[in-house]
Amino acid sequence: MGIPISTSLYNLFLLLRQMHIQNYLGTDLYNKISADIIAGTLSGDYLNLVQDYIQPMLIHFAMVDYLPFASYELRNGGLFRHRSENADNPTKEEVDFLTQKHRNFADFYTRRFIDYMDFNQNLFPEYNTNTNEDMNPDKDANFVGWVL
Repeated sequence: MGIPISTSLYNLFLLLRQMHIQNYLGTDLYNKISADIIAGTLSGDYLNLVQDYIQPMLIHFAMVDYLPFASYELRNGGLFRHRSENADNPTKEEVDFLTQKHRNFADFYTRRFIDYMDFNQNLFPEYNTNTNEDMNPDKDANFVGWVL
């Protein structure tokens, strides 16, 4: 039996929140927003931050990480690739193209987030209160690979 897509995507979103979003929010702001979401008390500037910046980042980071694995399914018998009787599977180049498009979108929203936080971090005191083993916010949106 395969893992339902909702469970797979839920686990992916949990991982991505930690890998990508916490990286740019830092531990304290990430924990504050997560706690407010769980408690149903997310509001004001924090709600705007989530809706305008964090959600778009998460959506496109999710697509970047999901697309290369979208045609595969993990079952008790192993890892299987989906095959449709009336459709063609995309080529690796097509998947790479779509992945890069979403990476560009994620980069755009991440840059917007960093720029916004540069001018509005006073609205979010948790952004600068990380200590010890906490993750400090990554304030660099340089996603360019090797430059030759």
